[in-house]
Amino acid sequence: MLACVLIRNACVWPGDGPVTDVRITGGRVAERAPGLRARPGEADIDAAGGALLPGLHDHHIHLRALAAARASVPAGPPQVRTAAELRAMLRRADAGLPVGAWLRCVGYHESVAGELDRWALDGMLAHRPVRVQHRTGALWVVNSAAADLLGLDAADTPGVERDREGRPTGRLWRLDRWLASRLPGQPASLAAVSADAAARGVTGFTDATPEATEADIADLRAAVADGTVLQRVYHMAPAHVPSPERGRVRLGPVKILLDDDTLPALHELVDRVRGAHAAGRPVGVHCVTRVQLILTLAALGEAGRLPGDRIEHGAVIPAETIPDLRGLTVVTQPHFVAERGEQYATDVPAEDLPDLWRLRSLIEAGVGVAAGSDAPFGGADPWHVMRAATARPGNLGPDEAIAPERALALFLGEPAAPATPRRVAPGSPADLVLLRCPPPEAARSLDAGLVAATFVAGELVYARPE
Repeated sequence: MLACVLIRNACVWPGDGPVTDVRITGGRVAERAPGLRARPGEADIDAAGGALLPGLHDHHIHLRALAAARASVPAGPPQVRTAAELRAMLRRADAGLPVGAWLRCVGYHESVAGELDRWALDGMLAHRPVRVQHRTGALWVVNSAAADLLGLDAADTPGVERDREGRPTGRLWRLDRWLASRLPGQPASLAAVSADAAARGVTGFTDATPEATEADIADLRAAVADGTVLQRVYHMAPAHVPSPERGRVRLGPVKILLDDDTLPALHELVDRVRGAHAAGRPVGVHCVTRVQLILTLAALGEAGRLPGDRIEHGAVIPAETIPDLRGLTVVTQPHFVAERGEQYATDVPAEDLPDLWRLRSLIEAGVGVAAGSDAPFGGADPWHVMRAATARPGNLGPDEAIAPERALALFLGEPAAPATPRRVAPGSPADLVLLRCPPPEAARSLDAGLVAATFVAGELVYARPE
């Protein structure tokens, strides 16, 4: 049975009215007015003037990868910055594992020890199978012990990199599913990921993992049904995957993943967009480089646009392309400027730096913008993302910073229309977060520690310990 709850003395946000009361019944906001009285059997919560707002929705995340990353060893900045530190980290982790167990590492960047291959990893740890994921998520590198167990010598699979002599280098491009199908062990639990998110006020996710299968969606629905995952989930999936008819799991856009080394011809990308649209599904196109964005805009111009079409990341957006983005939604990660600024300053071509992770210029041009954490490839705390959006480094587009209230709005959009704000209003889903302070104070700090309670469909999924 869905809970009946009365939240009294709340400052509803967005809005600038006086404190009011909000009644929740049947999983939705039923009433919003001052002076409401608690009914028999109704939970009565005094907000004490705290801000009440729609629950945060992380518009771009990778749930299973985030769960797996929690049990992995960091292999890149800020924890690991040199080859010697990486070697020491691997050996410490090795000492705590049983014989034969795989060692999984995440977050690698070339600033640590250059371009890793199997032989470089062998020099750091040879006797145990090791796999290291690049911080972009596009590349895994395995050592020779792992390569032997995976049968890389005989693998006839695109994405298995080979040197000039035809030997596998241990570098595996976009082969997450192939790799996972050959590894022992069970998938990491999503329970801790969900609980942490609830404590931060997150009531929904858009999972942007590419090529989700019908089985993946079924597993996720089961996790939501049994309470492992507390939030609603909007999951990207290919056009042929059927959408669940009911429940907290729904299908989102068709994810189209682009890499510069394997870019499709324009007509091929047009066909993919048309195929998604013909199935009634918008597209979410992964664009992290200038050429990827230009190709995507050309394809959308030829294929036509559907409401809900999105640009994922928009890491590099040339100024001349901004007018063409109107009508689309850019789902961005402003915290990458804070988390990766040191590498951006040296790795990104000078001509791209002014176009890196735009935010304010898009909003002022009328482009729809929302945010996602991209966890585990970025920090999972949406409040950290908001703070990063308000304070850009002086060498990386300080004019792209936005006001705190606007940064918060990046996570308040509808799942299917991320730039369209949700409201705490009668009839709306009771996916809510209650903060311990009024809106002005919350906007000054933008901190997860302010979360007092989180509700999904009116059910209390997190309450701050007294």
